[in-house]
Amino acid sequence: MTIKSSEMQENRIKDIIAANPSITEITIQGWVRAFRSNRFIALNDGSTIKNLQCVVGFENFKETLLKKVTIGAAIKVTGSIVESQGKGQKVEIQVSKLEVLGEADPEEVKLTILSPKRHSLEKLREEAHLRVRTNTFSAIMRTRSKLAFAVHEYFQKNDFNYMHTPIITGSDAEGAGEMFKVSTLNPKDLPLNKEGKIDYKKDFFEKETNLTVSGQLEAETYAMALGKVYTFGPTFRAENSNTSRHLAEFWMIEPEVAFYDLDQNMDLAEDFIKYVVNYAIENCKDDLEFLEQRLLQEEKSKPQAERSEMSLRDKLAFIGKNNFKRVSYSEAIDILRNSKPNKKKKFKYLINEWGADLQSEHERFLVEKHFKCPVILFDYPANIKAFYMRLNDDGKTVRAMDVLFPGIGEIVGGSQREERYDVLRQKMTDLDIDEEELYWYLDLRKFGTAVHSGFGLGFERLVQFVTGMGNIRDVIPYPRTPGNASF
Repeated sequence: MTIKSSEMQENRIKDIIAANPSITEITIQGWVRAFRSNRFIALNDGSTIKNLQCVVGFENFKETLLKKVTIGAAIKVTGSIVESQGKGQKVEIQVSKLEVLGEADPEEVKLTILSPKRHSLEKLREEAHLRVRTNTFSAIMRTRSKLAFAVHEYFQKNDFNYMHTPIITGSDAEGAGEMFKVSTLNPKDLPLNKEGKIDYKKDFFEKETNLTVSGQLEAETYAMALGKVYTFGPTFRAENSNTSRHLAEFWMIEPEVAFYDLDQNMDLAEDFIKYVVNYAIENCKDDLEFLEQRLLQEEKSKPQAERSEMSLRDKLAFIGKNNFKRVSYSEAIDILRNSKPNKKKKFKYLINEWGADLQSEHERFLVEKHFKCPVILFDYPANIKAFYMRLNDDGKTVRAMDVLFPGIGEIVGGSQREERYDVLRQKMTDLDIDEEELYWYLDLRKFGTAVHSGFGLGFERLVQFVTGMGNIRDVIPYPRTPGNASF
């Protein structure tokens, strides 16, 4: 690492705290976290969880200037790096120049989450524009950034082509109908057609359009030309779910690969997850150490039975080193049907017969109690999965797979896609899906069809797992949930 002279003013605290003492003066800018005894400034610039101690000889500076060095203020200091005389840091800055760039009124700071006292996560969500100034959220967001980089690095290293799929679309990839509508029509004066329905021919796109729930269908078209593609972009679900696992706006990672069957798809999902988790272990050490300690403190208030068996970093290392357990849906149903929670009616949704749609409680039981490792479930009943999944020879299951993680439940959903034109067309007919609307998707099966597969991974659930956070609203900068579109 290179520490730059004061004229360049591009130093970052993460580099300075790892540097050796030097008589060369440097300049650093950041926000005040604390100012003790009119002498010791704890400065943070967002580059690391650690603060840089800046030592001020108060007799050398005007009292009116030092009074402006308050929590939350932005300052610029110039000085030399010296060996620290105190505990907790190797080096500190002996300040020769001090400039307050932006003041922060102490009385107003007291009314915000910038005040030193401990705040609840709910309170932090109310001030989402300031919460990234806290240790917890700066650690989460730096980790999120590193994970996003790892996503791209993995696919680029493996010769995938990155593509941008449409955000505005006329198709519903999931078939659930829970989509946000896009329209320029005046809701107070809607044009009607002869049948008395809204005349979308008068709308901007001259048809009914929505925000995308998935870029999968479009990604398939590119996979069938480029071989290996992936998307990584925002997706939207108008699902009225006020839970710790759901967002109305979230980021989705979706690879699609030509000539891959379901087994290869499962291999890809497992290898990809291990790569990004290992990347975080290697590149987010300080932040993960902080988040692990935070989690340990949080769990002290929980009953012993509800506490994690492994620390955060041990859990991540376990994921990175061990194979995921692969289990058929049918086998999983037998395990759940005969489990103690099911027999003692502890499950909210009891498992009585094959064909049940598994809930989060069932997924977490399989992962956390039964197998005690990540699980990949495959070959699901056709009637609980999407139309594009390949029908098995038994006529009742499809080549679908879900990756289940501890604390999260489903983190990945994917499948081998139905490549047979006649079979796909029949499935669309059975489900009343408009052929004309998806003519282009059917065309893929007419011009050089081939086995192909892919999956979707909700990025926030990955960030949630890596950071140990219990609520998905705490791993995205500005969560969009029912009744909340603030900031």
